Amino acid sequence: MQHTISVLVENEFGVLSRVASLFSGRGFNIDSLTVAPTNEDGLSRMTIVTRGDEQILEQITKQLNKLVDVLKVIDFSDGSAIEREMVLVKVTAEDENRAEVLRIVDIFRAKIIDVTPKSYTIEATGNPAKMDALLELLRPLGLKELVRTGAVAIGRGVKGWKG
Repeated sequence: MQHTISVLVENEFGVLSRVASLFSGRGFNIDSLTVAPTNEDGLSRMTIVTRGDEQILEQITKQLNKLVDVLKVIDFSDGSAIEREMVLVKVTAEDENRAEVLRIVDIFRAKIIDVTPKSYTIEATGNPAKMDALLELLRPLGLKELVRTGAVAIGRGVKGWKG
């Protein structure tokens, strides 16, 4: 089962390393990891996507809470969050498939951000499943390069740091 965990940390040297080491030291894989400052000075937010059963998630949460620089851990695996990811993808854009690429971009409300005689670079944002669907449609047309940010998540309603 996939889990999305949000971790509020002090923005200090070595925090990211300690969190990553916690996962690798216990044999847990990180599917994606994003880190950025929050609206509060000195604090950052990590969004970690990982896989495992409820027992593994409980162990991860307990271990994260033991780290000195970790202030709060929230599990968003219950669907109580809005998740988004950004994708930049460069696709082949030859005469025979340009129209199809444009249709797919329009359907997914993506944007073409760069054009060359032989390629389009597309920017898209949405939930990870939507990004997977976009890539599945573009793949047969010729993916040249792909970059994904990994998920970021924020609680719905009052669930979050203060709620």
